[in-house]
Amino acid sequence: MGTLYENAVKAERVILVAVCREEGDDTMDSVTELADLCKTAGATVVGEVIQNREQPHPGYYVGTGKLDEIRQLIAIYDATGIVADDELSPAQIKNLENELHVAILDRTLVILDIFAKRATTSEGKIQVELAQLRYRATRLVGLGKTLSRQGGGIGTRGPGEKKLEVDRRTIKTRISQLKSELADITRHREITRKQRECSHTKVAAIVGYTNAGKSTLLNHMTKAEVLEEDMLFATLDPTTRALALSDGQEIMLTDTVGFIRKLPHHLVEAFKSTLEEAKYADYIIHVVDASNPQMGKQMKIVYDTLDGLGVKDKKILTLFNKQDLVVEDEILKDIKADKTLRIEAKRDIGLDKVKEVLEEFLREEKVLIEKVFHYEDAGKIQLIRKFGELLIEEYREDGIYVKAYVPKEMHNI
Repeated sequence: MGTLYENAVKAERVILVAVCREEGDDTMDSVTELADLCKTAGATVVGEVIQNREQPHPGYYVGTGKLDEIRQLIAIYDATGIVADDELSPAQIKNLENELHVAILDRTLVILDIFAKRATTSEGKIQVELAQLRYRATRLVGLGKTLSRQGGGIGTRGPGEKKLEVDRRTIKTRISQLKSELADITRHREITRKQRECSHTKVAAIVGYTNAGKSTLLNHMTKAEVLEEDMLFATLDPTTRALALSDGQEIMLTDTVGFIRKLPHHLVEAFKSTLEEAKYADYIIHVVDASNPQMGKQMKIVYDTLDGLGVKDKKILTLFNKQDLVVEDEILKDIKADKTLRIEAKRDIGLDKVKEVLEEFLREEKVLIEKVFHYEDAGKIQLIRKFGELLIEEYREDGIYVKAYVPKEMHNI
């Protein structure tokens, strides 16, 4: 009998490197999050180096003195690479590679790698590949050894596996193809939006920091069966489901990609059509992990990202999730929200209140009508049931008396 050999890929061992620009900034929080990102991508963090300096070194990201410290840590911990907390320039990647002789990665590449693993739909895969190629297009010179690795690991998934031998012209051609495919998907998304507008169906976009519980909320509200795990970027592909409210009312809930600090601009650009679900939604449901010590900073990042996408003048319902992990007397508030609620999405606690608030939002955009319909116009009452809120329906000799809230555009029904 032949000998069996173990072919398991050895986990990457990385050292995190960051630059703290001023005292009191969020560098430590960002590095902690970077460690979680690396873990999600499948790497083991064996050390970290943080340097205090006003700006990253233009050639090496950190000063030359810190390079010696990093070199020693690589030898001590048998590290296979370093991960910078900021996006590195091609020159920085090349210089660091020449000095340290290990894989040189940055925060953007790690996030792109996670997205490559998580994308399941054709749209998600196209968006991820487009973001990866745009990132690599300006780094073909710098990403020498990193892109030549064929054994797997962070930065080599998806279209990155064979890019060392692919020139800029080929990448440019592929980017054009992907943009064309994405444009077709975007047009289809726009058609779907217009159909919803014509049907008077309102949409609420679920937004929030990654791992705040957005998918859990959607699942428990609508039985969507979206993947929900305690990890960063567990789901990428947007999912829209109908939520039945009282008296037959209905609203569409759309789960969106989770936000994170330093979200790569390549991803924002590639996922623009997906992220803009929030821009075209009627309401925003902001899910917050109330148990996270960085809750306030995470909320700010979410709102900054929404501002960057042009999401303005929307009614906002903020849900402080994971209440089972929150100190009882902790004050939770969001000055940008129209309404706030405490919930535990996983245990269905507070979700009835969520429905009540959504019903309030819908009602505020409706007008109250009282009207007697002739019996030959009885079909209009079905439209009221579908798009409005039927309060009273009485059958009289002269017709059907109706009292109801209807969308403003249906007030002359």
